[in-house]
Amino acid sequence: MALGGAMLRTTLRLCTLSRRVRSASAASSASMSTLLISQGRYSWLQELGLREENEGVYNGSWGGRGEVVTTYCPANNQPIARVRQASIEDYEETLKKAKEAWKVWAEVPAPKRGEIVRQIGDALRKKINVLGNLVSLEMGKISAESVGEVQEYVDVCDYAVGLSRMIGGPVLPSERPGHALIEQWNPLGLVGIITAFNFPVAVYGWNNAIAMVCGNVCLWKGAPTTSLVSVAVTKIVAQVLEDNKLPGAICSLVCGGADIGKAMAKDERVDLLSFTGSTNVGKQVAMAVQERFGRSLLELGGNNAIIVFDDADLQLVIPSALFAAVGTAGQRCTTARRLFLHESIHDEVVEKLVKAYAQVRIGDPWDANTLYGPLHTEQAVKLYVDAVAQAKQQGGSVVYGGKVIDRPGNYVEPTIVTGLPHNAPIVQTETFVPILYVIKFKTEEEAFAWNNEVKQGLSSSIFTKDLGRIFRWLGPKGSDCGIVNVNIPTSGAEIGGAFGGNKHTGGGRESGSDSWKQYMRRSTCTINYSKDLPLAQGIKFQ
Repeated sequence: MALGGAMLRTTLRLCTLSRRVRSASAASSASMSTLLISQGRYSWLQELGLREENEGVYNGSWGGRGEVVTTYCPANNQPIARVRQASIEDYEETLKKAKEAWKVWAEVPAPKRGEIVRQIGDALRKKINVLGNLVSLEMGKISAESVGEVQEYVDVCDYAVGLSRMIGGPVLPSERPGHALIEQWNPLGLVGIITAFNFPVAVYGWNNAIAMVCGNVCLWKGAPTTSLVSVAVTKIVAQVLEDNKLPGAICSLVCGGADIGKAMAKDERVDLLSFTGSTNVGKQVAMAVQERFGRSLLELGGNNAIIVFDDADLQLVIPSALFAAVGTAGQRCTTARRLFLHESIHDEVVEKLVKAYAQVRIGDPWDANTLYGPLHTEQAVKLYVDAVAQAKQQGGSVVYGGKVIDRPGNYVEPTIVTGLPHNAPIVQTETFVPILYVIKFKTEEEAFAWNNEVKQGLSSSIFTKDLGRIFRWLGPKGSDCGIVNVNIPTSGAEIGGAFGGNKHTGGGRESGSDSWKQYMRRSTCTINYSKDLPLAQGIKFQ
């Protein structure tokens, strides 16, 4: 299936239905001369190797012959710097170099590959604060979250180092004498990685570190609106590869838009395509990859719920709901968008939550005191306004927020809506903005059913002290999500577990547990070390 330009532009979730990047030809000479990177306040960007115009293709050397785009700061909508993206010719050249690099990388023993990944983690540690600052500047999330996102990449590097000495299959008992039955795991080859704006470092890191120790090379297309982050991260990784005299194309970069995404989805040379983005785009990506019998790893939407029972510890509930709904300005795939409250505690929890929302410090994302920053794009602000209007039209009451903040940048008030039924169309829709729908319930059965009734199945959480209820929640009639929590928020997953969801969330798993298996191919191998030739199942063929 063809992946049209409009479809690919929605790759970066609902907030990037039209990308906040502009061609150099469209930008005025005045705006070109007032790039933030040219101002003294932002001279630290040079520590990451960034300039006013940056090459967006890396395959052992830097280049790019495609469109020049400008990325903007969500906190003030001022231009930061420019990136020259990849052309289709750049893509072809880079893919060929990555395939050649794999021939070298696949011969490196897994523990030695782990040593390279360890060095990547150390290199990221040295740049963690300045790289975090760039994430805040270009994506818009607050400083603590931005540094924490880089820390996720560091942590998964540490995890991958240990994994590099543990990957392997079992030796199985053979029913035939003089025979051995084993499972052999080998790398797939080339892993394509398409990431979204909201986690421009971590999602690449989850895929990159695990794919590398498994013996794969990587080809990365980040979100166009966070192209500077993609360039900066790749510069750090490339330096490690170059220092170890390894082909830089092991970790290639192709900044680009619809044409590059379409090429990756349709290209049979891409052995696995890991895609993070909207459910609508993910469905079409999956169909395009499946049409060529390729592999895809999908991390798509999430309409996540927290359920609070009447025995819950409200000292845990209030900060958990606040962080899950307001963190990253509601732009996490694991953001809590639905809050189900037992009818006996509904009013009390809403009152406490409104007070907590009122204490959220809104400001510049790089200010250490800020808890809540801007939305990523101007288009996201429009989605927010439209969603609030729909919620009101469908019978909801805005008990906190609901307005665009009158200040530079893409700021909106974190919002709480009550009074809607669980099946209201707006409640059933994942809108990538900080709106929390609060809904009353009476029984455990209906709360569990309402959790599961949306199309997505990413993250979920209950708050209760009832041990029986906890295990019912974890069991076959409980949550149908990939992440099922108890007495913690829906967001903030650890890297040691497999991250991903079910249903329209895509079914992919990244990061920890046995997620590494998605980056490898399995062979069942039977070895006859005897002088006889017995057949399985006792078959005689003489």
